[in-house]
Amino acid sequence: MGVKGFLTSAIAAGIRYADRLDLGLIYSEKPAVTAGVFTTNQVKAAPVVLDIERLKQGHAQAILVNSGCANACTGKEGTAAAMRTSELLSETLGIPDEMIQLSSTGVIGEQLNVKAFEDNIRQLVENLGPDNFDDVAQAIMTTDTVPKVVCRTIEIGGKKVELMGMAKGAGMIMPNMATMLSFVITDAQIGFPELHTSLINSVQRTFNRITIDGDTSTNDMVLVMANGNADNPWIDEEAEENRQIFEDALESILKELALMIVSDGEGATKCITVRVCGAKEEEDAEQMARTIANSALVKTAFFGEDANWGRIIAAMGRSGVRFNPETVDMAFNDVVIVKNGVAVSKDAESRAGEVLKKKNFTVSIDLKEGSGCEEIYTSDFSVDYVKINADYRS
Repeated sequence: MGVKGFLTSAIAAGIRYADRLDLGLIYSEKPAVTAGVFTTNQVKAAPVVLDIERLKQGHAQAILVNSGCANACTGKEGTAAAMRTSELLSETLGIPDEMIQLSSTGVIGEQLNVKAFEDNIRQLVENLGPDNFDDVAQAIMTTDTVPKVVCRTIEIGGKKVELMGMAKGAGMIMPNMATMLSFVITDAQIGFPELHTSLINSVQRTFNRITIDGDTSTNDMVLVMANGNADNPWIDEEAEENRQIFEDALESILKELALMIVSDGEGATKCITVRVCGAKEEEDAEQMARTIANSALVKTAFFGEDANWGRIIAAMGRSGVRFNPETVDMAFNDVVIVKNGVAVSKDAESRAGEVLKKKNFTVSIDLKEGSGCEEIYTSDFSVDYVKINADYRS
């Protein structure tokens, strides 16, 4: 099942590996209002640079995405390659070149296999259909172990509105925006300012709250296309209530995708919520939670199922947030392990160790200094994470 007015396709083009879906296409039968958020890394891949410029018009009609090669740090040749793939699709679909968004993921520093596009674009377009969304989600995978797809149906002004989203990401994950590829299609009728606002707000509360390894990629992007086929009342500056309904649905999709990314983190065995409350400001809570979530020592302790709270409070101490260590409470799920800055008991530490055996758990910290409260979602560091990233290019 798809979203009205959208067609999708994915094929094995041999961009890097044989017999593996690696080239995907999302196509709107008419121009769609499109908003995007892109990597904040100073090093941006060729398709990201092109997309940012093209999306200033607020509309797009197609997303062409490949795995196997990031087309990043590839100089003028990489830019020319990206533009060539766009031209091929433009000619085959019969749409303006600037209506195409490009996306690539894979190894940095290698030139894009343009011949694979030249040989397969026509077949990719001929395979367009309403039910291939899951195949595109598979085609964008790199070290992901499972495709990530989420759907929602909402009602706006008595009209049914559909949203479908996909994402890929398992490593090089810590956003200062988003940090993977994610594409959402919807038949909502919505203006660009409202779509862009909803996307920015939703990303901030979802993809901007996850971290696998503290790295921000060169290719990260989130794109949302809205073709208006639902014929709901226009969501514009005078329809704030309907915009909020839409934003809530979009945020719900992105939150679920974000947590799927954490659960599928490279070598991950656990999905952990780090919650810091009682901070003077929300920004302080986020900064402290992110420091804990990115700590290699904390993450390896999670993998080893060791309730080593000393590593956590040490990370708090170097987070740059000022607090009084003698008022800190800490709990793993509902097991309080630290009270007013000191260990509760050996029994509590033992019970906390049992919590760490779970696939999902929460580390809760109360600074008792204010009302600031934020959550960051992270995974553990396993032996497999090192193995995967030690020979990723081979």
